[in-house]
Amino acid sequence: MKRAIAFIIVFLLLGGLAGGLGYFQFVMKPEMIKGFISKAPPPVTTVAVAEATTEKWIPKIRAIGTFRAVQGIDIASQVGGVIRVLDIESGQDVEKGKLLAQIDDSVEQADLQANEATLRNTELALERQRQLATGGATSRASLDTAQAQRDSAAGAVERTRALIRQKSLIAPFAGRLGLRKVDQGQYIAPGASIVTLQQLDPIYVDFPVPEQFLDELKVGQEIEVAVDAYAGKMFKGKVASIDARVSADTRNVLVRGRVDNPDKALLPGMFANVAVLAGAAQEFVTLPRTAVTYSLYGNAVFALKPAPQQPGAAQAAPARTDQVFQTDRRFVRTGEVRNERIAVLEGVKTGEKVISEGQIKLNPNSLVRVDPNAGIKPAQTLPKE
Repeated sequence: MKRAIAFIIVFLLLGGLAGGLGYFQFVMKPEMIKGFISKAPPPVTTVAVAEATTEKWIPKIRAIGTFRAVQGIDIASQVGGVIRVLDIESGQDVEKGKLLAQIDDSVEQADLQANEATLRNTELALERQRQLATGGATSRASLDTAQAQRDSAAGAVERTRALIRQKSLIAPFAGRLGLRKVDQGQYIAPGASIVTLQQLDPIYVDFPVPEQFLDELKVGQEIEVAVDAYAGKMFKGKVASIDARVSADTRNVLVRGRVDNPDKALLPGMFANVAVLAGAAQEFVTLPRTAVTYSLYGNAVFALKPAPQQPGAAQAAPARTDQVFQTDRRFVRTGEVRNERIAVLEGVKTGEKVISEGQIKLNPNSLVRVDPNAGIKPAQTLPKE
């Protein structure tokens, strides 16, 4: 009997202890945690801030283009033969009319002498027939035959001279030679190229522009051209012509610019970043590019607004370095990007402060503190577009 009573007492004690532990774990403990959380101040994130400013930008239409020579050809022979004279060097600047190469024309020179002798003989025969015809001592048919023989001999002379000219390769315009492809004494076939000739000053730049900008394009507009080979250098030019049709495949119109190239630094085939100055300067509200958050739902920025006063907080204003703000998420409409700045067409006004760093970890109405020493400094050399 005593053992049963002791067993019951121990069982009741263990049951009471288990019940107390369960009550503390599932009732009292959650209430205590909830109270601690409600009394703890919300987390404050340190961020960098930039002020929206107003800048005057000239509207620009940007495109990717390629340089091409105003005149560029392959110097090639119309006839075959052995190169007797080759008076060129690779990369040489030549004037218009310079003899570049001479193909052996000794056979044609001999033919020319024979044809010229025949021409002189036929001219004498024609003159005698004219004198006889004046005195009525010959027929009209004999005179016509002499005339025809003289004209045939003259045609043979001109043909031979044309063949000789074809074997003299002359520069048709001033420019710079490319790499020489033949050597003196080498036989070349008809149509074989011996060297390229490019007129480099001025030079054209061709670039496609979407058709929606067609109304903004005008012949004579100024253009700015940047190339990878000369970082930081800007080449100036003007729109020379606009194609008469829009490509049905790309819906782009081809535009040709003309750029002065006195030092011949720009070469045909080079890659070009082109900007057409399309209109007068306009004022835009601009922000650092890092201030804008891009998403499928739209572009947004986090502006700063005063944080709500916490219950029991001191009424005196805190120090500026410790001042806490609340975030105001705004969707914005962005415009052109220039270097590290972006134009904001809607959503932000001049003078407003927006978060430029650290916004990726923020939500609307988050509390933030401004770090005056934070901020990414722009690189000296920006990445090529």
